[in-house]
Formats: sequence, structure tokens, C-alpha cells
Amino acid sequence: MNLPLFIAKRIYSDNDAQQKVSKPAIRIATAGVAVGLAVMIVSVCIVLGFKHTIRDKVIGFGSHITVANFMTVHGSEQKPIAMPDSMIKALRSVSGVKHVQRYALKQGILKTDSDFLGVAFKGIASEYDTTFIHNNMVSGNIPAFSDAESHNKIVVSKIMADMLKIKVGDKVFAYFIDNDNVRMRRFLVSGIYQTNLTQYDKAICFTDLYTAVRLNGWEHDQVSGAELTVDDFDKVDDVEDILVSKVNRTIDSYGETYSSETIQNSNPQIFSWLDLLDLNVWIILALMLCVAGFTMVSGLLIIILERTNMIGVLKAIGAKNKTIRKTFLWFAVFIIGKGMLIGNVIGLGLVLLQNYTGVVTLDPSTYYVKTVPVEINIPLIVLLNVATLFISIFVLIAPSFLVSYIHPAKSMRYE
Repeated sequence: MNLPLFIAKRIYSDNDAQQKVSKPAIRIATAGVAVGLAVMIVSVCIVLGFKHTIRDKVIGFGSHITVANFMTVHGSEQKPIAMPDSMIKALRSVSGVKHVQRYALKQGILKTDSDFLGVAFKGIASEYDTTFIHNNMVSGNIPAFSDAESHNKIVVSKIMADMLKIKVGDKVFAYFIDNDNVRMRRFLVSGIYQTNLTQYDKAICFTDLYTAVRLNGWEHDQVSGAELTVDDFDKVDDVEDILVSKVNRTIDSYGETYSSETIQNSNPQIFSWLDLLDLNVWIILALMLCVAGFTMVSGLLIIILERTNMIGVLKAIGAKNKTIRKTFLWFAVFIIGKGMLIGNVIGLGLVLLQNYTGVVTLDPSTYYVKTVPVEINIPLIVLLNVATLFISIFVLIAPSFLVSYIHPAKSMRYE
């Protein structure tokens, strides 16, 4: 029989009305653990959801790794690179690469009767994964873009559509300037997308790969580059290392040099900003654990002082200090357990409410999303619960030694 556990259960279930001090202390300690754990769960779920949502939007425009001309990757000017079937097969054969898609960029100006806007035309073909664009479509549809012919259709962002006052089905003129030579094309607006990632929404519209290559005056097998999607984003650097050894610094049939770049290197500001969110989470976790720890310490001290007579009786009948300390630590476990149960219900309840209703909204021009994104990571939530339990018990070990200073003879007269 576990004597400390048995006594702790009896104390915890004791409804003696004379314990006027300890009951409020127990409630406060329980509330401290519950609030602390709930805040930690909500904070972690929001930060994970926000980081992954923004990361996925950036990746949607640029994939995980880009293989392009050395001068394009390490400079500011678009230079073509040959991307024949042999190179596509070589890229797909790299361990960890899931998908390869070509693209070509061309700077131009969209013009209506009332306004004009400088944009980048991103040419894509049939192999391009349009899932990201599709998930962010506001109206219209994505045409079957091709590398063999031009359909003269484009997909623009909502920001562009609002600035130019155009809608799906409208025709818009585009002007391209090369060496003082101006060329004009007329495009049909096939669809309108909105990602709320302003720096991309203001700049990129989509059209046929064939159109972008022809406007650049490149050969049929030349493009701006190839975008690679990897199986595991956490291993993107490992895949890039393989590309560096197998592909980088090789020369294409036109004398251009291949080079590669990860999405983190091409967008260092955004990913550095997202990494800073981790620091905020650690600060919140530390503060909430302190709140839970302090309330538990104060509650345990009050309970020990109020149970001084009981401690004296236990010592008088031969109970050791170690046994009594274990008794109060088991008592603390019951309080912490109840607080954790309430905290999980509150925390997960709020997260699920936000996930299914989007009740908390944000300004998309500032935060890039309309509602607060959340992501439920079960292993991480379990780890939070385990850490909260063990850290809360650990900080109570030192206060539990107070029972060692209580003497049986003096405790009998203690009130």
C-alpha cells in the first residue's frame, strides 16, 4: 500500500468546512495551472498556424528550391537557362525531390483606359502545380496554360484588378519594352486570385510559358528556371546540397551556368521574421510556467501550514519526513492534474473554435491573413502537458521540505 498516496487522496477529498484557508488556495493554484496551460496551448497553436500559413504562401509563389541561371540567382537581371527534358529528368531523379516545374518571367505594363500598372508576367505550363493558385482564387478560373501555344489569357491578383478596375472576362492591354522597342499584347482576364501576401499580389500575374518565352526573345527550350518541391521541407537544405554537387556550376548548351537557391535564401526577411516568433513563444511559455509554479508553491505552503497538526500527529506515530513530503507532493499532483484537465479543455476549445469559425480576424494588409490561423500539433501539446506536470512538481520539492521543521510537540499547540 502506498501510504503517501492514500493520505493525499483523503486530504484532497476532505470537505471539512474548517479548512477555510486552503480551499481558496487550492482553487487559485488549480486556476493558475489551468490558465497557464491554456495560454501555452493557444500560443503554440497560433504561432505554428501563422508560421506555416505564411511559409506556404511564400512557397506557393516560389516553391522550395529554384534552379536558374547563375546571374539570375546571384544578380538582379533575368537571364535564360536551358531546361531540356534531360535536365528535368536529372532534377527529378535527385533524392528528396517531389516535383519539378518550369517558369519564365517577363516584366511588362498592364494598361486600361484609366490607369496602368507595372507587373511581372510569370509564364507557366501544364506541369505547373496550380493548387496554390486554385486555393486562393476569388473569381474566374485558371486556364490550361501551355508551353506550345499562346492563349492570350492571364490570371491577375485582386489588388491588380482593383487598381485597374478590371474583372473576369475583361480584355486588358500589356506593353513590353525591350531596347527602346515597345511591343503590345492584348490579354483576356481569365481569373482573379488573392493571397494577401501583398508584395507578391502587387507584382505577379500568370500566363502561358510559351508567351513569356516568346516575349523574352528566348529559344524554345530556354526559361527563367525550374522550381523544385521537396518531400520534406525540413530537409530542403540537404536536397540543395545534392543539387550543388550535381547540378550547380554545370554549363547548358548556350554557355550559361546553372545555380540553385532555397526559398529561405531568396526571402530572408520573411523567414527571419517568422523565426522571431519562436522567441515570443518561449517567452510566453516561460511566463506561464512561472505563473503556474508560483501559484502552486504558495498553495502548497498554505496547505502545509494549515495541516500542521496533522503533520505533528503523523510524526508522533512514526511517519518520516520523506513520507510526509511525498504525501503533499501527491496532493499537489492532484491539483496540477485537475488544472491541466481544465486547461486542455479551455485551450483546445478556443483553438477548435477559431479553426472552424475564424471568429478572431486580422488586418490582411498587415498580417497577410484574414483570420488568426491555428494548427493543432498533438505531439507538441502532449509535450506541453508533460513539461507542465514535471516542472510544476519540481518547483514544489524545495517548499515540501518545510515539513522537516515542524516538531510534533509544538505542532499540537499550533492553531
